[in-house]
Amino acid sequence: MAAEKLLDLSQPIDVPLLDATVAAFYGTGSKEERSAADRILRDLQNNPDTWLQVVHILQNTQNLNTKFFALQVLEGVIKYRWNALPVEQRDGMKNYISEVIVQLSSNEASFRRERLYVNKLNIILVQILKHEWPARWRSFIPDLVSAAKTSETICENCMAILKLLSEEVFDFSRGEMTQQKIKELKQSLNSEFQLIHELCLYVLSASQRTELIRATLATLHAFLSWIPLGYIFESPLLEKLLNFFPVASYRNLTLQCLIEVAALQFGDFYDAQYVKMYEFFMVQLQTILPLGTNIPDAYAHGSSEEQAFIQNLALFFTSFYKAHIRVLEATPDNRSALLMGLEYLIGISYVDDTEVFKVCLDYWNSLVLELFEAHHNLDNPAATANMMGLQMPFTSGMPDGSQLMQRRQLYAIPMSKLRMLMICRMAKPEEVLIVEDENGNIVRETMKDNDVLVQYKIMRETLIYLTHLDHEDTEQQMLKKLSKQLNGEEWTWNNLNTLCWAIGSISGSMMEEQENRFLVMVIRDLLNLCEFTKGKDNKAVIASNIMYVVGQYPKFLRAHWKFLKTVVNKLFEFMHETHPGVQDMACDTFLKIVQKCKRKFVVLQVGENEPFVSELLTGLPTTVADLEPHQIHTFYESVGHMIQAESDPQKRDEYLQRLMELPNRKWAEIIGQARQSVDFLKDQDVIRTVLNILQTNTSVASSLGTYFLSQITLIFLDMLNVYRMYSELISNSIAEGGPYASKTSYVKLLRSVKRETLKLIETFLDKAEDQPQIGKQFVPPMMDPVLGDYARNLPDARESEVLSLFATIINKYKAVMTEDVPRIFEAIFECTLEMITKNFEDYPEHRLKFFSLLRAIATYCFPALIHLSSQQLKLVMDSIIWAFRHTERNIAETGLNLLLAMLKNFQASEFCNQFHRTYFLTIEQEIFAVLTDTFHKPGFKLHVLVLQHLFCLVDSGLLTEPLWDASTVPYPYPNNTMFVREFTIKLLGTSFPNMTTAEVTHFVDGLFESRNDLPTFKNHIRDFLVQSKEFSAQDNKDLYAEEAAAQRERERQRMLTIPGLIAPNELQDEMVDS
Repeated sequence: MAAEKLLDLSQPIDVPLLDATVAAFYGTGSKEERSAADRILRDLQNNPDTWLQVVHILQNTQNLNTKFFALQVLEGVIKYRWNALPVEQRDGMKNYISEVIVQLSSNEASFRRERLYVNKLNIILVQILKHEWPARWRSFIPDLVSAAKTSETICENCMAILKLLSEEVFDFSRGEMTQQKIKELKQSLNSEFQLIHELCLYVLSASQRTELIRATLATLHAFLSWIPLGYIFESPLLEKLLNFFPVASYRNLTLQCLIEVAALQFGDFYDAQYVKMYEFFMVQLQTILPLGTNIPDAYAHGSSEEQAFIQNLALFFTSFYKAHIRVLEATPDNRSALLMGLEYLIGISYVDDTEVFKVCLDYWNSLVLELFEAHHNLDNPAATANMMGLQMPFTSGMPDGSQLMQRRQLYAIPMSKLRMLMICRMAKPEEVLIVEDENGNIVRETMKDNDVLVQYKIMRETLIYLTHLDHEDTEQQMLKKLSKQLNGEEWTWNNLNTLCWAIGSISGSMMEEQENRFLVMVIRDLLNLCEFTKGKDNKAVIASNIMYVVGQYPKFLRAHWKFLKTVVNKLFEFMHETHPGVQDMACDTFLKIVQKCKRKFVVLQVGENEPFVSELLTGLPTTVADLEPHQIHTFYESVGHMIQAESDPQKRDEYLQRLMELPNRKWAEIIGQARQSVDFLKDQDVIRTVLNILQTNTSVASSLGTYFLSQITLIFLDMLNVYRMYSELISNSIAEGGPYASKTSYVKLLRSVKRETLKLIETFLDKAEDQPQIGKQFVPPMMDPVLGDYARNLPDARESEVLSLFATIINKYKAVMTEDVPRIFEAIFECTLEMITKNFEDYPEHRLKFFSLLRAIATYCFPALIHLSSQQLKLVMDSIIWAFRHTERNIAETGLNLLLAMLKNFQASEFCNQFHRTYFLTIEQEIFAVLTDTFHKPGFKLHVLVLQHLFCLVDSGLLTEPLWDASTVPYPYPNNTMFVREFTIKLLGTSFPNMTTAEVTHFVDGLFESRNDLPTFKNHIRDFLVQSKEFSAQDNKDLYAEEAAAQRERERQRMLTIPGLIAPNELQDEMVDS
């Protein structure tokens, strides 16, 4: 292929040939042509000398794609090799790019024609600037500003370059440049801003060109968030912006600039200017969008520009109020302008657009929180101290009551309107499973929408604060809306849904007496609505709402037995309602209520002949008659919770026996038949029944815990026999039918029974209280049927649940199991490793569970690991390294946690020297390999902990023997620390040829210095990763995950101090059934 000669870079590249190759790559030719062109372009791109031809290519081609290809090559060099190039090459490239940009943007025609190309050149120039400016290109800003004054098109392009520069330094710098470099660039921009400021003002005053003014406004928008404030308030800039606001073509851009100004917060020095700006703005706004306009309608029918305007308007009001609402509260005139603005914002909040609503909601949440906290602190000053420093920004210490009351009165009307907004737009909570599809039918929800759940959380919080501010108003608005549902005035599915979701969401935020009164009315009205409304869909909607509301108020139900009984019987009624989703929700709600009120069902209530649980067990067959198997399992789990609350052992066993009567009768029948003829167990329907019985047992075991002992003892040995038999059937099928046999429905069904057996035993042992004799009673009989069976089976027939079962047993019974570990190892270890080390994909379940089992052994039965042979220990270590190299996040994390457990245990054992001599360097090398590989970012926290452990160990003097091999290392090091330092410098130096030896040495010395201070150690590594350029243009939030988690925990502690903020049904309350 002729194009091959492109790869010879000893002479100038043949540009027409390169054009043809690029065209072939983008063209519609054959697949072979495209892949050949792709190969050549890739080779060119990877060749370190190609970039020297870039200027030659750009000068001789007219093809935009070829230009882009050349610039891509150049961009790679600038990013990764720029500082290593000779000065004259750097200067040559810098001057060439600047000249082309000036030449193309100096006249209108070429500037418009070559727009895409110029944009790309601008990006390249900014990439160069990040290296060169300010130190090696001091005159850049003055040069740029003087060029801009020569022509309007050059000026427009200069604005684009300045905007890019600002974004690079202030918005995208984290993870791209070191902290030091960012600081230096910010200072340079700040000190040179005067010239840019003058240029912008000059354009806004003198130019008539729409494109230039728009470009200038866009650049200002990028700059306003960080420039010194004097440039905004002590110059004509703000006035100019406000004058541009009414002009339609600049309206959105100007508004974006004003949003940036509104969001600035620097004490009260410029308060007067802010008030003037707000008043002027409100006057102009009323001419553009008169007060009283139906904003949701205007938005629905508006053009995209008009919609953007309303979005920006929301951002302006929310930004301004967040920073400066206090200034507007100061005088009567300002207050009326403030209330007008809030009126606009409430109107905008009704707009049917998720993004607009999010902006408004976010602000309402913060405003209501602030009002609530002032009122909360006034009621109990003691709470002020522990509100995590969220004290009100009042001028003189604690505010006095009258000031606060005035403030609450000022906001009373907007807050009342806001309650209505929250009730009308409440998002759907997670528990509600019944939704309206796009055809207007009521169906079962198929997928959870996370955005809606987040929105519900914020709305719920806001409504709770609003309720605390005025309980009466909240209650009246909700009851008024409910009465309009009953009399049909406002009856729609959506209206009823949002209302009931709002009622459910404020659970716990009223005083008990008021809440009880309110709920009696709500539940009574909803039950009436259910009685007299016709139509299956309508009934389903009302049913889902009743279930949601009662599930949210467990405290009320605990205090009112009659209501509780009525509600539970209503749920039993819904369990016969075959409308999709209703039965599921009825079973879920039943479980939720029982968990919170279980004692109420086992004590004899006034006016009853027997405890409710006994009555329920008598009617159980009819209650569950219409339920699907998975719903029956939830039902059984719920009853298990009730029985668990019974304190009399005799009654408890009697209830359990009655509960399990149906499944046990069926089980006895099946086992009886099987004793006469084993073939009976091979029938598919019988296998399904066996599976169902086991699942029912698992559900009850999960809620009953230790008390399930009598039931599991009853079926345990028969169950193991069935397990063994089904296992043989599976092995025979796979042996006869080959690998495809494992995919047949028959084999899958048999395997489900095996899995469910293991799950049942695991659930019981996990939930049972810590009694070693239970472990000793159940583990020996399982050794052969379960462990022996695992070892004997073909890989495709091995159940991963065996691994998790034994991990659970070891986590539960800890060191008691040490003597059984060798047998577990023998059966499981090598045969599982063979399955999972062939590649990274096969047997994902076995992988994770295998490493969890190893971790349990390393943590609790460590002595058993010490007695492994060196070959076996090598296998263990190899498998750990293999695990944390895995790109599957949870497997890698399990591997790293396991490694940390091993390191800690070996450090404390007598084999410390021996172990580290064999594995120290390998571990260090492998951890650095994954740490610097971007696929493993989520493991960052654990990588750091392992490295910290290793560096501390070397320095601690616990290692008394040398880590190096004396036969291969000629130079005897004075100590291990020196050796590890040299080794690490060499290791990183060869891995990152783009970093100098000095940089690498600085990094390694820093690791030793900060080894005892984890935060410094971690930051030091973060900076190194950015510097090494491996982690440049990517999302680096995983490197900061730990800090984010600590912030979440602090927030939860704050929420616990406010009634209702954490829903009563989410609190682990121990007074559940006092």
